[in-house]
Amino acid sequence: MATRWDAAERLRELIDAVVDEGIAPGLEVVVTRQDGIVYEGAAGWADLAARRPMEPRTTAMVYSMTKTVTAVAVLQLVDKRKLSLETPVSTLIPEIPYGDRVTIRHLLSQTSGIPNPIPLRWVHLPEEDRTYDERAMLRRRLSESPVLRFAPGDRYAYSNLSYWLLGRAIELASGVPYPEYVRANVFARLGLAASEAGFTIPDPRNHASGYLPRWSLLTLLRPVLLDRKFVSEVDGPWVHVKDNYLDGAAFGGIVASARAMGRFLQDQLAQESVLLGPEGRRLLYEQQRNNAGKTVAMTLGWHVGTRGGGYLFKEGGGAGFHGEMRLCPSLGVASVVIANSGAFNVKRFMERAERVWAG
Repeated sequence: MATRWDAAERLRELIDAVVDEGIAPGLEVVVTRQDGIVYEGAAGWADLAARRPMEPRTTAMVYSMTKTVTAVAVLQLVDKRKLSLETPVSTLIPEIPYGDRVTIRHLLSQTSGIPNPIPLRWVHLPEEDRTYDERAMLRRRLSESPVLRFAPGDRYAYSNLSYWLLGRAIELASGVPYPEYVRANVFARLGLAASEAGFTIPDPRNHASGYLPRWSLLTLLRPVLLDRKFVSEVDGPWVHVKDNYLDGAAFGGIVASARAMGRFLQDQLAQESVLLGPEGRRLLYEQQRNNAGKTVAMTLGWHVGTRGGGYLFKEGGGAGFHGEMRLCPSLGVASVVIANSGAFNVKRFMERAERVWAG
């Protein structure tokens, strides 16, 4: 079996290869156990023009990795009996167009049947954030997709709108805005400062710029998928995507470093979580079933992977960044990678890295 030193050297080689081969401008990686980080590394550039290096503490958009944090926030409120998994969402949000069959459990397990339009245009510039009306935008997006794709609970189908609605449910159950709730009840409990994790860019000097490969299918489709105002200059083989915030914070709005997300994963592995009680943790890890009693590849917040004995994961990607966090409870280890390329093949990297740190 490889020693920890051997594994670190091999991870270093994998990370360097991503940059050397032009796969991404930069990336950051953290591997952790319940008692702390066992490896962290970074390579390449957080900003190509400024020649600012990527580091494990560099903040980035983690996109849909946010959803697992949102799930934890919901389960905290379930623990406190401020929410129930079987509550029809319409009880909390009467204006939704889906009737009273969709429950909180359906939203968490991605079995709601709510449509999932391509969300790349669901973004706004930081300078627009102060006047941005999220509730009005959510109503607009719901009105554009008013018909369920299938009966709630029938099967799994990913939906960003489902988790956007969970953010609104958190607000109504807690009495505070979603970002404020998560800062106080997730980030603060983990000991994360505002400079490490939040919903706005805390310090542009420590934030990675996002990029797309100049020559790729995603870049060719950019005029259709992304408003021109979000695209900046070309830097060699890369197109710079301007800083932006997602319209729905709960489905993909967290700005954090790999080190900060590693702290979240460390708590997931701990014998006693500072975020959830025993019942909340059981619910978070319990694989869900459809109406026919067959398992779906989701818990109430994690996707379920089967390769190599099983693991839990959450991927997050969009214009400019792509990452994934992965939890292997049987091995007592978890990892997260974030690259500042929207076209980075994170699954291929994670599978290669996992073979290293899993022994």
